[in-house]
Amino acid sequence: MRPVHVAAAQLGPIQKAEPREAVVARMLALLDAAADKGCDLVVYPELALTTFFPRWYMEDQAEVDTWFEAEMPNAATQPLFDAAKAKGVAISFGYAELTPDGHHFNTSILTDKTGTIIGKYRKVHLPGHDEFDPERAFQHLEKRYFEPGDLGFPVWQTLGGVFGMCICNDRRWPETYRVMGLQGVEMVLLGYNTPSVNSQKSAEGPEDRLFHHRLVLQSGAYQNATFVVAVAKAGVEDGHPLIGGSVIVDPNGKIVAESLTEDDELVTAVCDLDETVFGKETIFDFARHRRIEHYGRITSQTGVEVAS
Repeated sequence: MRPVHVAAAQLGPIQKAEPREAVVARMLALLDAAADKGCDLVVYPELALTTFFPRWYMEDQAEVDTWFEAEMPNAATQPLFDAAKAKGVAISFGYAELTPDGHHFNTSILTDKTGTIIGKYRKVHLPGHDEFDPERAFQHLEKRYFEPGDLGFPVWQTLGGVFGMCICNDRRWPETYRVMGLQGVEMVLLGYNTPSVNSQKSAEGPEDRLFHHRLVLQSGAYQNATFVVAVAKAGVEDGHPLIGGSVIVDPNGKIVAESLTEDDELVTAVCDLDETVFGKETIFDFARHRRIEHYGRITSQTGVEVAS
């Protein structure tokens, strides 16, 4: 057995005026609760330190940059890293990253149990649009404020297993899981901030959003024989509702734990990474069953090309 006791540390809404220090205090409370339960790893949401600022249209780059972190850890987040080290718990969380050379990414990091950052992922599949859209019920300007990730989908060996990360919209794309699956991933960590209503299709509300959310997580887990830990920032932020639905999914695609609220909430499970072995050695034994000679279109084209 290779048990990893993991906690999905869901956060309730973060209002636009809420300072990072107040958010970190909430994250620390969840970390304390997870440590008391004996957890090895605590996973927080996408953009865990601030409100989901891409819903706001901004033209002043200096204003935009106030939502980004120029270093990690920094003064506001250092207490979180210190507490993780003191308690011997690994952590993963998302934030807006401003690099020293001026690039902007939607980023997640992973630490080991000493509070040392061992992994970084930058969101590849950016949803939304890059200019103000009056036809939308609300804006979703990730393409305006972030660049597509430039690190690919790496994995890291830690906590006795193989771990990967992705962020929010990445979970909807099967390539995300498969690239990590081809590296033997055993647990995928992801945070999300998902609006409760589709801004371009008002009939698609929370029930449909949660259905699609679970669908892609469960299929990604099953098709790659991996655990998936998905963590929400949820509730009503500045008048804009976000879904909850934080879940831990096993390698058979079954949900083993799920949040019950849209507030700060801890969802935990003991995940035996050895449970990934059966799927990887049987129906999803890639070495025996994949037929890459037929998959060329996946990497040779982006948009649809209808055969004549």
